[in-house]
Amino acid sequence: MATTNRDIRYINRDFSQFRSRLIEFSRTYFPQTYTDFSPASPGMMFMEQASYVGDVLSFYLDNQFQETFVQYAQQTNNVFELAYMFGYTPKTTGVAQVTVDFYQQLPAKNVSNIAVPDYDYAVTIGENTTVTSQNGASFLIQDKIDFSISSSQDPTEISVYQISGNSPQYFLLKKSRNAISATINTATFTFTSPQPFQTINLQAQNIIKILDIVDSDGNKWYEVDHLGQEMVLDPIKNTNVNNPNKTDDTPFLLRLRKVAKRFATRFTSLSNLQIQFGSGNPSDITEEITPNADNVGLGLPFKKDKLTVAYSPVNFLYTGTYGISPSSTTLTVRYLTGGGVNSNSLANTLTQLNTANSKFNNFNLNAVTSNYVFNSLAVNNPDAASGGRGGDTLEEIRQNTLALVASQKRSVTADDYLIRALSMPSDYGAVSKAYIEQPKLTDNQVSTIETLNLYVLSLNSQGQLDYATETLKNNLRTYLSQYRMIGDSIEIRDAYIINIGVDFEIIVLPEYNNSEILLSCIAALQDYFALDKWQLNQPIMLRDLYILLDKIKGIQTVKSISISNKAGTTSGYSPYAYDISSATQNNVIYPSLDPSIFEVKYPNQDIKGKVVPL
Repeated sequence: MATTNRDIRYINRDFSQFRSRLIEFSRTYFPQTYTDFSPASPGMMFMEQASYVGDVLSFYLDNQFQETFVQYAQQTNNVFELAYMFGYTPKTTGVAQVTVDFYQQLPAKNVSNIAVPDYDYAVTIGENTTVTSQNGASFLIQDKIDFSISSSQDPTEISVYQISGNSPQYFLLKKSRNAISATINTATFTFTSPQPFQTINLQAQNIIKILDIVDSDGNKWYEVDHLGQEMVLDPIKNTNVNNPNKTDDTPFLLRLRKVAKRFATRFTSLSNLQIQFGSGNPSDITEEITPNADNVGLGLPFKKDKLTVAYSPVNFLYTGTYGISPSSTTLTVRYLTGGGVNSNSLANTLTQLNTANSKFNNFNLNAVTSNYVFNSLAVNNPDAASGGRGGDTLEEIRQNTLALVASQKRSVTADDYLIRALSMPSDYGAVSKAYIEQPKLTDNQVSTIETLNLYVLSLNSQGQLDYATETLKNNLRTYLSQYRMIGDSIEIRDAYIINIGVDFEIIVLPEYNNSEILLSCIAALQDYFALDKWQLNQPIMLRDLYILLDKIKGIQTVKSISISNKAGTTSGYSPYAYDISSATQNNVIYPSLDPSIFEVKYPNQDIKGKVVPL
C-alpha cells in the first residue's frame, strides 16, 4: 500500500528553492517513475512552471503582509488608510499664514468741540474675504472685520490721517487679522433614495479642508472625526441674548451639541478627498430605539416590550445608525484649496482687497463722502507669509502616525493638558499661562478621586496678566472635556499674580555717558522680565540679574539689585501681597506654594536704577 507520509517543507520562498525542492521530492518519492531531470525534459517544464507560480504567489503574499504595517507600506492608498486607522490625518498641503493689516478712513465730526471719528461711516468687511498678492496668490480672512467695534480681543488703532487747518479732517483706522493661503471652491451633489454609508469624492489639488456642507433645505451638516461621534463643538456668539451674565469680550461661547446630520472625511490620495455619511434613513421611525417621554409606557403595541430596556439618559440621540444618510436633497459643499511653497508671499505684497463682502453699517449717508470712504479701504501685510509647503510625503505620514499612536489625541500626562489648554482657539478666549498639578493632601488625607487642578491666567487689553473670566473658564472646561481621560476630573482655578518692582544701583566707567548706560540697563531688565519669557512657579535668580547687567558695555560694577512687592488694586496692581524677603534664599526668590507668577506690570515705572559713585 502506498504511503501518504511526505516530507513537505513550507520554507521555500523563491523560484530556485521551489525548483530544487521539487526535483528532490521527485527523486525521493518517485525514483522509478521519473528519472530525466535534464533542462529540456517535459517533467522539468512542469516543475519550473510550478516553481514560477509559487514564486509569484510568495511575492504577493510578502507584499500583502508588508502593506499591513505602516512602517513598511509602499502603496499610497494603504499608507493613507493605515494613518487614519491610527488616528492621524495626512496633510495634502501646507498652508501659509500671515497677519494682514486692514485700513479705513473715517471723516471727523465735532463732539463738544472735539474732533472724533464719525463711526456712522464705519465699514464691515465680511468673513471669508479674499486678499490677493501681486503675484496672484490668494489669501482668505475667515473672521469678519467691523471697524465700528474695538475691544480687548479686537482692538482698533486710530490715528489722524488728514488735517484741514488745525483740525483733523479724516482719521485712519487699522485692524489686523490672520490670513491663510486658501481659495473657496464649491461643488454640488444630488442624492435620491437613502443608502447606508454613501460616499462622494472631491478631486482637486491642494485640498485643505471642508468649509461647510448645506443641504437644499438650508440644514447644516457637521464634520466629525468618525461617524460614531455624535457630539460636536458648536460655538455661538457671546451676546447678551446668548449669555445674560456677559461681563467680558470673549467672542464666542463654546457649547456641546448632538447632531444627526454629520459626515466624516478622509484623503485617499493627495488629490482625492472622500466624504462619507451615516447609514440611517431620515424617514424611519426612531422612537423604537430612542425613548420618548411622550410615548414610552403609554400602552402602544410596539412599546409594551420596551419598558424594561435600559436606556442611557445621556445618549438619547444615538440610534445605532451612525448619523443619517442624505436623501431627496442636493448638498452644496464648500471646500478650501491652496497652500504650497509658492504661497509664501513676500512682505508688503498682499495689497489687493476683494470688497464684494464689504458694506457700510448704516444707511442714508452722504454719497460723496461714503464713496470716498469706501474707496479708502486698503490692505497690506507688514511681514512675509510663512508655513506654505507641499503635502506630507509617505515617510512623513509614517513617522507622524507612529508619533500619534501613543496619545491617540487624548490628554494622558500633565503636559498634554497644558498643551490643550494653551492651544484652545482664541475665539473662545485665550489662556496666557497655565499650570497643572494634583491637589495637595493635608493631614494625611487620601483622595479617592483623580482630580487635577489647572491654574490659568489670561491677558487684559494692555497685554498684562489678568484673571480668567468665568466665560473663558467655562469654554476651557468644555473644550478639555473632549480630550480628557474618563477617570480625570479637571478643576480650573486662578493662579496668583505677584507684581514686583526692580531697583538697582550701578557704577559706570568714567568715559561712558551715565544716562545712556542707565537706559540700556532698564531696557535689558524689561526684556528679561517680558511676559513671554516667564511661566507659573518660575523663581527669580538674582545672580542672573547681576550677570545680565554686568555684560552691558560701560558698567564697572553692579552695586545692588533689589526686588520689591507691588500690591493694591487702587494702584492697579494685584490684590495679593507677597513677602519677598522671606521668600529669598541663597539669592533665589521663590514663588508661593500655590501656583503663582512674578510680573513687572508697569515696566516703564517699576524698573528704576541710578548711577552711584565708586
